Amino acid sequence: MLLAVDIGNSNIVLGLYHQNEWMYHWRLQTITEKSASEYEMNLRTYFLEQNLAISDVNHIALSSVVPGLIPVLRDMLWHLFGKEPLVVTPEVIKQLPVGVQKPHEIGSDLVANAVAGYDMFKDNCIVVDFGTALTFTTISTKGNILGVAIAPGLKTSIYALYKNTAKLPDIEIPLELPDSAIGKNTEHALQAGVLLGYVGLVEHLIAHIRQELGGNCKIVATGGLSSVIIPLKQQFDAIEPMLTMDGLRLINEYMHQKQG
Repeated sequence: MLLAVDIGNSNIVLGLYHQNEWMYHWRLQTITEKSASEYEMNLRTYFLEQNLAISDVNHIALSSVVPGLIPVLRDMLWHLFGKEPLVVTPEVIKQLPVGVQKPHEIGSDLVANAVAGYDMFKDNCIVVDFGTALTFTTISTKGNILGVAIAPGLKTSIYALYKNTAKLPDIEIPLELPDSAIGKNTEHALQAGVLLGYVGLVEHLIAHIRQELGGNCKIVATGGLSSVIIPLKQQFDAIEPMLTMDGLRLINEYMHQKQG
């Protein structure tokens, strides 16, 4: 059984892969102040609740965009499972057939997305990841990462407005598209500006990238908010919430085959 761990800026996603499917997956809040022992308690509790055996895990793959948590989670995983996790570091990325020119700059989650996206289509594709950041990773017909576009994520955009304006209240707005682009109150105005604006942002960037690629490419969406904006569904050939985890699985398989 493979345990995949994807440390994001907002959440840590964990998944257990067995017999060609993700049997279990769950999320923890990303808290940089938490100790290895606290994270270990979270995992032990989950395994007990699901009646899972620690000894069933024989491979671990770890990706992180929060550098400070890599040693914390790596130590925790070693202590709990007695196995060294495969950490998707720049050194590992250099060994993958993805053609990254600057492996020290690209996020390991984006590499995992690219690996899984190419495995899905075996062709030009764009992976749109709706997370803390909104990312567009473009992959060539040969599986090489051509580049990335990065914009603020949906919740990040809303939070930035609250933090940098005096009168906008710190309220949780429903992530639902409004009926009108003309807001009649603060909540409606935020929905109109942020959510409708987000649709335009995604549609425009996809169109721009597709044009640069010559018009022929597949589009796959992933990330925690990939199913929020309903009108965008027609833009995508697939919506795969577990795409990053699938990429970690494929990277783990590739590296183990490479090492013999």
